[in-house]
Amino acid sequence: MSADGTPASTVIELITGGWRAQAVHTAVKLRLPDHVADGRTTDAELAAASGAKEDGIHRLMRLLVAMGVFAGNGDGYRNTDVSRALLDRPGSQRDMCLLYGEDFYTAWGHAVEAISTVSSGFELAYGKPVYEYFTADPDAAERFQGAMRAGNLFFDAVPGVFDFAGKRVVDLGGGSGQLLGAILAATPDADGVLLDLPNVVTAAKPRLSEFANRLELVGGDMFESVPEGGDVYLLCRVLAGHADDAVVELFTDVRRNLTAPSARLLLLDRLVVDENSTVLPALWDLHLLMTTGGRHRSLVELRTLLDRAGLEIEQTADLPVETTALVVRAKR
Repeated sequence: MSADGTPASTVIELITGGWRAQAVHTAVKLRLPDHVADGRTTDAELAAASGAKEDGIHRLMRLLVAMGVFAGNGDGYRNTDVSRALLDRPGSQRDMCLLYGEDFYTAWGHAVEAISTVSSGFELAYGKPVYEYFTADPDAAERFQGAMRAGNLFFDAVPGVFDFAGKRVVDLGGGSGQLLGAILAATPDADGVLLDLPNVVTAAKPRLSEFANRLELVGGDMFESVPEGGDVYLLCRVLAGHADDAVVELFTDVRRNLTAPSARLLLLDRLVVDENSTVLPALWDLHLLMTTGGRHRSLVELRTLLDRAGLEIEQTADLPVETTALVVRAKR
């Protein structure tokens, strides 16, 4: 229900959600949080800095102040914690806002067909798979990787749910290396291996330079080959876009490398439930359909796939933003 408790008002709040998202996206596109941070705080100053008309800026900012994104009025705006999270600086949500307000927003415009046919809305919109699209365009690829980094709000908590001390940690499909970097920073005696596509690994190298003496970068496809010699294998949010049989083959390949009794596979993902589901996992599951054509799995579904590969869940742990850690071992 909405604040006044009527179903009709709740409907209004729901169907105008896209407008709110686009208002925030427009503010980021025009760099309004950055301009305010630089001291351009009036409607006139923001219009001059962004190249927009003053009337448009005034009307946009009026809404964003009402939403709590900014504070103040046309005579002087201030950044809030929300708009500061959108500044153009490392660790912000800026790239995520741009990606979701442009490329992914367009994909969601094909939601009816995507849901009706269980196919990727992104592919319907752009005529090519999402990863092919972002690989072909360097600017889009950087925006995509920036958004992925911004969405990794649970990475710093991972060393608290598993003991990586003295371990060789192999991150499969590890992208920018942000998770592996967090683990290595928290565990000085751990070594790491980052496996991802060659162009992704090349882009990740400068960000991981502080760990160069205990990090190996491998360009490749985890579905073709898994690096040997790992004590811990990580699969973080990389399974959703792949079919069950492909995931079982990957699990089986990992299983072959869990030769030491203490070797483990650590799965980090959002799990869906059909009873008493919260909004976030259900929303992300549908978003996967819009982007990759994939899906999040339930604990039961993952347990079944692991079982087919000769693996079993040893324990589970909760992480921030409704993410779950599954510690997996070879069947005994």
